[in-house]
Formats: sequence, C-alpha cells, structure tokens
Amino acid sequence: MNAPVVLFVVVFISVVGLVLGVGFWVTRDKALGQRLGQMQGGADVLGPAGSPASLWPAKMAKMAQPFAHLSAPTDVEDATYLRVRFMNAGLRDSSWPSIFFGAKVVFSLLLPAVFLLYGGLIGGQSMSIVVAFVTVCLSALGYYFPNVVLAMKIRARQQDIERALPDAIDLMTVCVEAGLALDSAMRRTCEELHMSSPALADELGLVLLELQAGSSRVNAMQNLVLRTGVDDVTTFVTILLQSDHFGTDVGAAMRTLASMMRETRRQRAEEKAAKMPVKMLFPLIFFIFPSLFIVILGPAMIGIFRTLLPAMGNGN
Repeated sequence: MNAPVVLFVVVFISVVGLVLGVGFWVTRDKALGQRLGQMQGGADVLGPAGSPASLWPAKMAKMAQPFAHLSAPTDVEDATYLRVRFMNAGLRDSSWPSIFFGAKVVFSLLLPAVFLLYGGLIGGQSMSIVVAFVTVCLSALGYYFPNVVLAMKIRARQQDIERALPDAIDLMTVCVEAGLALDSAMRRTCEELHMSSPALADELGLVLLELQAGSSRVNAMQNLVLRTGVDDVTTFVTILLQSDHFGTDVGAAMRTLASMMRETRRQRAEEKAAKMPVKMLFPLIFFIFPSLFIVILGPAMIGIFRTLLPAMGNGN
C-alpha cells in the first residue's frame, strides 16, 4: 500500500471521527433529556425550558426581531386573528409571531435580490418592464410564502385531529360506561392517544389543565374549539355540553356521535374518490398521453420515414 492511499485513509478516518465527535457533543443534552424523560414515565422532553427544542424558537425570534416590526399588524383584530391561526397550527410559543413576520420581510427582500443578482446584474441586462414585473411578483411571493406554510400546517393538524377524533370518542365512551368520570375518561384518552395523535392528545391535555386550574367546563371546551378550528370538535363539544346540561346519558350521545363522524369520514373519502378522475384528466392529456403516443407511434413513424423518404427521393 503506497503512501497516498495511507494518507487518504488516515484523513478520512480523522474527518469522520471529528464529525461524529462534534455531533455527539452538540446533541448530548438532548439525548440525556430524552433518556431522563423515558425513565420518568414518558414525560414530554420537548417542553421543559432550557431544552434545545424550546430554545431555538427564541433564538430565531431574536434574529428576526429587527425585521418583524416592518410587517407586524397594527390592528387589534388582525393580531387576534393571527393569534388564533397560530393556535390552530399548534404554535403556542410567544416567539413564533416574530419569526413569522420576520420571515415575511426577509423572503420579500431575498427573492427579488437573488433574481436581480443572477438575472439582471450578472447578465448585464437593463431594468426592463419584464424584469420589474418579475421582481414585484417575487417580492409578493416571498411576502405571502409564510402564510401558505402556516395554512398547510394548520390543515395538516386539523386533518390529524379529524382522523383521530372518532377513536378518541370511542375510548372516552368505553371509559365513561366503565364508571369513570368525564375528566378521568378524558385523561385516560389523552394518555392512550399520545403516540397515535399527538395533536389531539395535546389539546385534551390543555383542557384538563384548564379544568385543574379552576376554569369551568364550558370555558375549557370553548377554548378547545377555538384552538382547533375543526367542525367535528365543535359538534363534539356541543353534544357534550348539552348532555352535561340536561343530564342525559353521555355515553350513548358520544357513541352516536362517533358513529356519525365515521360515516362522515367515509363520505368524505368517497367524495375524494369521485373527484379523482376529473383531477387526473389534465395530467393524462398533457403528460401521459403524449408519452404513450411517442412510445407507440414513434417506431412506426420512424419506419415510415425510412421507407418513404428514399422512395420519394428515387422518384424525383
């Protein structure tokens, strides 16, 4: 084995060892927190203050603070609406608004700057109407891009809650019919749903915390509706409060509600399946059919041209 190969192996092992060592050193606190959380019975290791998962939003907010005030709303109604949107997305930390508004300003300036740098300045082209139009469009795209990301996160979380809610209601029904109180049944459901649906388990846990803090059941349930923004949760809360108010059987009401929600979920799936042929029509026409035509008719057309062109040339 010659000297260059030995040197290459030594350098490779040294770099790999250095990278692994730095990675283990950076993540040592997180691994220790996860291990301690598992030893304490599955406690949430992402929530305590001082953990990396709770510190990085504060660091990002501190970096985005100089830009956040440029796009932050001054109207109280707009601020309240955005606060509800953040709650619907599960972003309850006070650092997220600063990150959100700072990202709007940064993206609205960064995208046009990159376009002008690589498209206008390097190409040596003067500022034309097309360049100005594209710059304005990129600025608007960068400004509204965080809104699109927030809307996608809200939709994904709401779909997760909608899918897990019938199972949660069934579990609560079994617990109530077994003799547990409604709060105990909700706590048991929260513990069981922690792995399958963390979003719904988190919301139910917040309801329990509000009840333990002395809030009334009506206020706690209304806050649940406000935080989730899901219609099925609104129906669940309405039936639950009415059963509690009129003294009817809570277990029978929740069992009927769970069956109705499953039927609604099946109807939504059938609706999506019925829309699928229409949605696939344009991709089939513009992308799949041309490829099929090229694959099927291409060899035949090549053979025709190879046969006819020489014959036409000899005829002339």
